[in-house]
Amino acid sequence: DEQIERERASQHLPGGCCALAAIYLMGKFYVANAGDSRAIIIRNGEIIPMSREFTPETERQRLQFLALLRPELLGKEFTHLEFPRRIQPKELGKKMLYRDQNMNGWAYKKIEEDDLKFPLIFGEGKKARMMATIGVTRGLGDHDLKVFSSNIHIKPFLSCFPEVRVYDLTQYEHCPDDVLVLGTDGLWDVTNDKEVAAVVMEVLASYEPNDPCRYTMVAQELVVRSRGVLKERGWRLANDKLGSGDDISVFVIPLGGPGNYT
Repeated sequence: DEQIERERASQHLPGGCCALAAIYLMGKFYVANAGDSRAIIIRNGEIIPMSREFTPETERQRLQFLALLRPELLGKEFTHLEFPRRIQPKELGKKMLYRDQNMNGWAYKKIEEDDLKFPLIFGEGKKARMMATIGVTRGLGDHDLKVFSSNIHIKPFLSCFPEVRVYDLTQYEHCPDDVLVLGTDGLWDVTNDKEVAAVVMEVLASYEPNDPCRYTMVAQELVVRSRGVLKERGWRLANDKLGSGDDISVFVIPLGGPGNYT
């Protein structure tokens, strides 16, 4: 993150990205995630999550707590409190459900002038946005990113620190069909863990265990299925839903070699 900032200053290279990394060291996989990519292990048909997405919804309390400590970051345009919907001026003085950085559930409060400001976190699910601008809350770079038509910087709320999960390969006997799948949000936006696992097992079953290209073919199939087929109404999946319009990058990494196959 610091290197990106130096290059921004010296070479005028703006921008940013999420990051998902897997490191194998002394019999263990270390999977680090900063952003909304995802990693899963498929072992004997079982799905083992190796990351979680960092979005305005999943990190609501961290974001609200920072906004509470440093209200100047909100530029007098946003409120750190969350409401079920956008408040209208005519609702001043009335009671409405809300929650703050300490709350998992909801409570009632009397609507005040400050509550009319735009929420720090607005929307639900994939449509949730921080400061109505960005849908991820961890990543690298984006030092210049600002709220549209304002001078409010997004960067203070973007954490570059990943969550790291560890998987000990020495604790299990792995066969050639056991894999680690790394994918960007373009894959997971249209495909869930079970569907990915089904594709993995389907494609691997059509190749010999010692065929080195079988894992590349799994990754290729996951990308193709998530993109869909180009039709008159755009890219469509097999179920006729919209295909992914985002970047789709997939790695499929074997956890066991042909010698482990039983």
